[in-house]
Amino acid sequence: MKPGRQAGAALLAAMLTVTLVATFAASAMWQQWRAIEVEIAERARIQSAWLLVGGLDWSRLILREDSIARSGDGTDNLTEPWSMPLQEARLSTFLAANRNVAQVEDASTDTANAFLSGQIIDQQGLLNLYNLVNDGQVDDIALRQFTRLFEYLGLPRQHLNTLARNMLQAQTPPRAGGDAGDLALLPQSVSQLGWWGLPQQTVDALAPYVTLLPARTKVNLNTAGAVVLWASAAGLDMADAQRLVQARDNSHFRSEADAAKLVGNPAGITGTTHTVSSSYFEVQGRLRLDSAVVEERSLVFKQRGQASTLWRRRGATWSTASAGRP
Repeated sequence: MKPGRQAGAALLAAMLTVTLVATFAASAMWQQWRAIEVEIAERARIQSAWLLVGGLDWSRLILREDSIARSGDGTDNLTEPWSMPLQEARLSTFLAANRNVAQVEDASTDTANAFLSGQIIDQQGLLNLYNLVNDGQVDDIALRQFTRLFEYLGLPRQHLNTLARNMLQAQTPPRAGGDAGDLALLPQSVSQLGWWGLPQQTVDALAPYVTLLPARTKVNLNTAGAVVLWASAAGLDMADAQRLVQARDNSHFRSEADAAKLVGNPAGITGTTHTVSSSYFEVQGRLRLDSAVVEERSLVFKQRGQASTLWRRRGATWSTASAGRP
């Protein structure tokens, strides 16, 4: 081989070697960068989750203190601290309010870029699907309430029949020797009603007005919207329901009799179907840490001197509708 050709072959081999080395180096750097990004994202997610746990504890403390203090008259209403939504705020502002600490001196937890928001919603301001069954049969009063709501929303009656049938199956234990497969699985929330074959459009339409709690409940006259009040009280028209909402904005109801007296309809609003206090609340929290966003919903049961978490669901999208729903 001539010297010129040998030199050209050597140069080509050197160029190929350099290209190969550069490719391997770039691939190694990319793998390292990707590993670092994954670690940063996972760290942010875990930090956000733990910070939301603290937010839930804070909400429970608010509800616990409310159960002790109440408002002096034993009611739950929209003038109390728990009903005020928390708009997105920098987490360090909360720390600054505690012993004037502006930032935690910990490199692993950068609260300067953490933003917290959330709200507490009274679940007894909604119609409870669990009420559809009582003593092993469909409850007539609850069925009338949901019939009015379905008619108002323009939803098919067969969808209500599906709800009532599945709720009855879910709450009725199988007979001795019966087939346990006949039981319907009871969802934890309204968003899971698709388990029972309901179309998503129907679930979305019901979501602002109904809830699914683990026990029978009454409608809180101090927190329910006009549509829920109208649907829950037989003989009540929408004008009366809106008048109830306007009246309680000025002064909350201290008893069911106060509301019944206002609309002159004592038969439709009684202690059997309505109340002025609540035990079930949904806590919705959202924490944004850099590019990571973690959302959480929790159901809290409040009783005298105690507030316990019944379930928590992380990562689900939650609505921004407050207790002042339509």
